[in-house]
Amino acid sequence: MKRIFLLYIFLFINCTLFAQSKEDTWTAFWDKDTTHTGYKDKNGVIKIEPKFMGMTIANKFDDIIVVTEEENQSWKSYYLTKSGKIVGRDSLYIFDNGPDCENEGFIRFRDHKTDKMGMFNSKGEIAIPAEYNNLTKVRNGMIIVLKGAEKINDTYGGGCNHFSWSGGKEHLIDTNNKILIENFEYNDELNFFSLQKTKEPNSDPIRENFLGVDGQYYSFINYDKEFTLWLKSSLLSDLSKANLLKYSYEEIFYWKEPIGWISEPKTTFINKNYKLIKDKLLELSNPTCDYFVTTNGLNQFIYEADKYNQYFNNCNESKDWKYPMKNIIINHRDKKDSTQDHFDFLRTENGYQLISVSIRKGKLK
Repeated sequence: MKRIFLLYIFLFINCTLFAQSKEDTWTAFWDKDTTHTGYKDKNGVIKIEPKFMGMTIANKFDDIIVVTEEENQSWKSYYLTKSGKIVGRDSLYIFDNGPDCENEGFIRFRDHKTDKMGMFNSKGEIAIPAEYNNLTKVRNGMIIVLKGAEKINDTYGGGCNHFSWSGGKEHLIDTNNKILIENFEYNDELNFFSLQKTKEPNSDPIRENFLGVDGQYYSFINYDKEFTLWLKSSLLSDLSKANLLKYSYEEIFYWKEPIGWISEPKTTFINKNYKLIKDKLLELSNPTCDYFVTTNGLNQFIYEADKYNQYFNNCNESKDWKYPMKNIIINHRDKKDSTQDHFDFLRTENGYQLISVSIRKGKLK
């Protein structure tokens, strides 16, 4: 009985410590000269004294990050885990002059000798070996990988890391490097958090079906199809003020000269501009309306308040793979001028919501 009790206490303490460690996100802070970055826990206790610079872009530290520090008048960059383990020296994955950021406890690296990519897990262990030409961030435990391709139009030497791939095969794998779906063509419009597995193809018209290696069908919501259906059936079918408020974010950003981007509570903004917005959105139902829809993410330089934190990762990059923003752009052309009106709808946990408006043909109040 005593042994069982002690075992229970041991398991309880370990589970409690594990839970606490997962909740304790460290936050970056500057030294007095704002030249070096360190990290402190949620209680303000300094865990790492400020010593990092350069490639250290993580504002928050959950499991593993990229850091740079100065040593003997030169810089060294590497991956650092929360336990203090250093891995991946000279193996940074860099794109657009910036390093990768942890996602779901995994971070990408590149073997510069072979020019292949892999992933470290939260412990700094190689979870995905460097055998792929390219791979995405982890999305709901899944990764799209490219293998056997040839790099073309490489501008690596110019510092931009812009290039394309020719040939090769794309697969969907899990974080154990197990192939889930072969010949899985890359598609940025798939919602990997909507995964459903069925014996037969899913008949939902907004879903895409893929036959897995296990014989089951994997289906994902297509953001583009989802938004198109929502726009027609939920918003344009009822442009009443009440419905527009229902599908608006708590505050709406709009462009105002000469100030720039400002925001107002949705009720205030809609009440002042309801007729103009309604008339603009009604144009979308006209078969001759010239418009198109693009997909991007929230701009971190506009949406800076803490309430938007969930839409950005630890490096302040938009999590557009989970919270895409659909931008409706309406073109207006006449003999003298061409203008565009923009309506931005963010996909939130409560569905698509109007969050930003920019109208050139007309005047917002």
